[in-house]
Amino acid sequence: MTWQDQHLPNDHPPVASGSVGVLLVNLGTPDAPDPGSVKRYLRQFLSDPRVIEIPSIAWQPILRGIILNTRPAKSAAAYSKVWTDRGSPLADITSRQAEAIAGQYGENVIVDYAMRYGNPSLDTQLNKLIERGCDRILIAPLYPQYSAATTATVFDEVARVLKGLRWQPALRFLPPYHDEELYLTALADDLTAQVSALPFRPEVMLLSFHGMPLRTLEKGDPYHCHCQKTSRLLRERLEARAEWEGVRFETTFQSRFGPAQWLEPATDDTLKAEGEQGTKRLVVAAPGFSADCVETLEELALEGRDEFLEAGGEEFAVLECLNVSGPGVKMLEALIQRDLSGWV
Repeated sequence: MTWQDQHLPNDHPPVASGSVGVLLVNLGTPDAPDPGSVKRYLRQFLSDPRVIEIPSIAWQPILRGIILNTRPAKSAAAYSKVWTDRGSPLADITSRQAEAIAGQYGENVIVDYAMRYGNPSLDTQLNKLIERGCDRILIAPLYPQYSAATTATVFDEVARVLKGLRWQPALRFLPPYHDEELYLTALADDLTAQVSALPFRPEVMLLSFHGMPLRTLEKGDPYHCHCQKTSRLLRERLEARAEWEGVRFETTFQSRFGPAQWLEPATDDTLKAEGEQGTKRLVVAAPGFSADCVETLEELALEGRDEFLEAGGEEFAVLECLNVSGPGVKMLEALIQRDLSGWV
């Protein structure tokens, strides 16, 4: 009998331990496509100082007095156009990504997913993994390109949750993978298969990334550089394939919000300009999004289509994100396997 056995009280509660957790994390979504749910989601999202880098004393009156009284209805209408029987596309796809790689690392590894804003929350999912005995956890933010407004805020929330725990698990974070061979090959293979299945041959391919205020670049955020590097490396791979011969590639930024100057060129302006300048056949890919969401399914596929066709374009398509495609799942599985090295 060990010293510990001799000195443990008879009523000592059992403690689960010895498992490894993997938590996929994406941005977030409202619980339903209605103004009330969207308002709760936007309040949490737009109150994050990493997302809105304006002093709270100046920002909160604007947020609570104007934005949360006007934007939820418009955003709810956009969400309602893409909502499915399985709920939010983003949450549904992220959950299926977790299901697709679960079981690939042995019975001792538990794979789950969380949303940074909304549900299932990081708080809930981290505690669930710990309760199931995960004393080592790999956090996998599904953002290929690093930004303080996305990747760093996951770090912030994980730290906030763990601050209240006495028994801290060991942590690892999946690093940005914007220039990883696994990611670029998955994109090139998946996008090539999709464009080959289209009933038209595109003249132009827009690589549309989520926008950020210009000041993030000026403050040293690497996001813009990561997006440009992804575009360059992906373009080089695609241009070497016969399916893309003669296609012109452009990098743009979408989802502008508020009066500040944002990264350019803007996707919506570019779509209009391409149509006006005589481009007839155009496709859009969103390589910065790991899963389709309202920004790709509504903003690009619906609003973007209207903007291009009304400007004179004739053929338009938005290619799917990696989602749970074969190349996407293979990439995700391999990236995580590498970062579990030594634990599994």
